[in-house]
Amino acid sequence: MQPDLELVHIRKGESFAAWMHGYPFRTVRWHYHPEYEIHLVVETSGTFYIGDFIGDFAPGQLILTGPNLPQNWISDIAPGEIVPARSLVIQFPETFIDEAGRAMPEMEALRPMLERSHRGLLFDDATSRSVRPLMAQLVEARGLKRLALFWEILDLLASAPAPEVLASLSYQLDLDALGSGGVNRAIAHLRENLTETVDEAELAKLVGQSQSAFSRAFKRHTGTTLVRYKNQLRVDLACQMLLTRPEMKVADICFDTGFTNLSNFNRHFLKLKGMSPSQFRETFAANGAFSAAAE
Repeated sequence: MQPDLELVHIRKGESFAAWMHGYPFRTVRWHYHPEYEIHLVVETSGTFYIGDFIGDFAPGQLILTGPNLPQNWISDIAPGEIVPARSLVIQFPETFIDEAGRAMPEMEALRPMLERSHRGLLFDDATSRSVRPLMAQLVEARGLKRLALFWEILDLLASAPAPEVLASLSYQLDLDALGSGGVNRAIAHLRENLTETVDEAELAKLVGQSQSAFSRAFKRHTGTTLVRYKNQLRVDLACQMLLTRPEMKVADICFDTGFTNLSNFNRHFLKLKGMSPSQFRETFAANGAFSAAAE
């Protein structure tokens, strides 16, 4: 299911968009846009989708998404019910951040958070409570006041306790940007041969390291072991196939992604995605049906 492109409108004389919308609303569909987005839910509960992540939301949920990360929030409301104010939203272009960074060295403090946001970041309740009144003011503010509030919000997000990263590794890694040396070269080889048997000894030899040195370097680089990383990449691939190949049986996807038995595949999928492969496919199908009905 392909997401729709949302055209973000930034008014003349302004650097970013800040607005509030109700529910149902035209942007409530499986969509993406090139801008970063800060999204705060103020009313209703329901199901949300970020990349290949599925979860439940409630009032107070605060998420930062990076450019071109597909997303959707579907509220559980009665048929015919209208919610006047469901979400507070800030959307800002990558070019705005890049240009500000060149002019203001202090912007470097935001870079790690913005990089992680390419997979979606879920912030804690205390941060949400601090940010909400600022976002509400920003919607109405004009001139330099808008900029002051915007930087204050980003500062709060950057200094908040470590947010939960939502989408899988597939939404973080850019194969075109991978270098040719060390662990990056091993990761590229692993991804190119993901459904084959690739072990740590083979990758260590590929990059000219001892197995123990490679193991330590790989864990520092990725934050996990090779086995867990490989299983996560295979589950990521399975998610793509579940969404784009509806005619394929789950068992066939299991073996096509490199798993050797169905029970092992189901166990890893449940651990990483919080649901079975069949439930994942059905839930995203429901997301697509809702988007189509809203057109």
